Amino acid sequence: MQIMANQTSTPLPFISSFDAGRPGLPGAGLSWLKDLREEGIERFSALGLPTPKQELWKYTRLKPLEDTRFQPVSEEDGMAVLDSVPSLLPDPGGRPRLVFVNGRARPEFLIEGDLPDGVRLECLKDVLASEADWTREHLGRICQNFGQPLFALNTAMMDSGFVLRVDAGVKVEQPIEIVFIGGITDHPVAYFPRNLIVLGEGAEVTLVKHHVGMGVGAYFANAVTEIEIGAGATLRHYKIQAEAREATHLSTVHARVGRDATYESFNLSIGGRLSRNEVSVRLEGEGAHAGLNGAYLMRGREHCDHTTVIEHLVPNTSCREIFKGVLNDESRAVFQGRIVVHRDAQGTDGHQLCKTLLLSNGAEIDVKPELEIYADDVKCTHGAACGQMDETALFYLRSRGVPEALARNLLVQSFIGEALEEISDETVRQAISDQVVHWLPAACYLAEEWRAE
Repeated sequence: MQIMANQTSTPLPFISSFDAGRPGLPGAGLSWLKDLREEGIERFSALGLPTPKQELWKYTRLKPLEDTRFQPVSEEDGMAVLDSVPSLLPDPGGRPRLVFVNGRARPEFLIEGDLPDGVRLECLKDVLASEADWTREHLGRICQNFGQPLFALNTAMMDSGFVLRVDAGVKVEQPIEIVFIGGITDHPVAYFPRNLIVLGEGAEVTLVKHHVGMGVGAYFANAVTEIEIGAGATLRHYKIQAEAREATHLSTVHARVGRDATYESFNLSIGGRLSRNEVSVRLEGEGAHAGLNGAYLMRGREHCDHTTVIEHLVPNTSCREIFKGVLNDESRAVFQGRIVVHRDAQGTDGHQLCKTLLLSNGAEIDVKPELEIYADDVKCTHGAACGQMDETALFYLRSRGVPEALARNLLVQSFIGEALEEISDETVRQAISDQVVHWLPAACYLAEEWRAE
């Protein structure tokens, strides 16, 4: 079966290999999964690759997919030699960690850590082989929105990923880190991780996903994560996208949040030729809360897109959304945030804010905040702003002996800091703050030394 993006566009080369690669995909012998994959490929065939003619893709064009011939990842690609595994968190030897290289799990880098009873972190392939019935109840059931072409494409071609299950009442003290390493191939490859996170009633866990590029070539990662958070449970879900310069990173997250449960999310984008993080959250129980926050730092000709939808379906739910960004050179960013308050969702409390700092005349930001309200007893606000660095603040620092380069870095750190404050886990907050510092130019490491003096 060869799938065309649409009648007039160039076909995606890796789609033509769907039939050839089907026997090697996880769960190939499961009839229900075969049907799910078939539905996904048919949906993608009908919808085609997104284009700027569609409202949700108005500011983002998937040009790298048109220009590059991607190939499916082979087992040999997945076994690429690594001298070390980058870790966002300190002391990775004592923390649970799962590693994927070029879309393939690497068991030799697994760190089991001190996970309590009632917590299972496994590769999707293994769960499909050992607990197919459980997987069938959740995979593709948390969200069945095949109206998203890239979601449908992932459903058809999911070839890796992880499953995290936390039983009712279990609280995981240590953050769990998932590392996705890409770019270590001599040819452009495409891979499709499918992740599944299920928290029982009253469970609590912190998950850190670290996407890092270690090569210089082009690659395409199309990831989908489905999340189900039971009543009274808490998921702190942090993601750092630091892909290689020629990478295309597309991520889709669908989450369902139960009564009195909390979903805290933070996305940091600091790499990749093109990246898009699309997050949809459904607040389905009274007292549910969603915190969707993030930061983006782009330079050169990098392009990042954050598109979010939060749906308040029942009374007395809340959400908070803060994104801060810094753009330099000819980079570009997109923020599209929509809060939907359904007719029965009285007592909704929603807040949304996006601010962007432009460090050059060539940088560009497109912002589209939206409130869609069908109830009358609500408190919802949204705002967006962009501008250049405050010259008055810069002059103030320089007048007190701070070198100009260091003063600029301090102002950028302070600007991004408002978004970082939304990260409740102190260890992760410091680790992400370090990533921001390392991104800054011109001897930014002196900032901490200057503060200490």
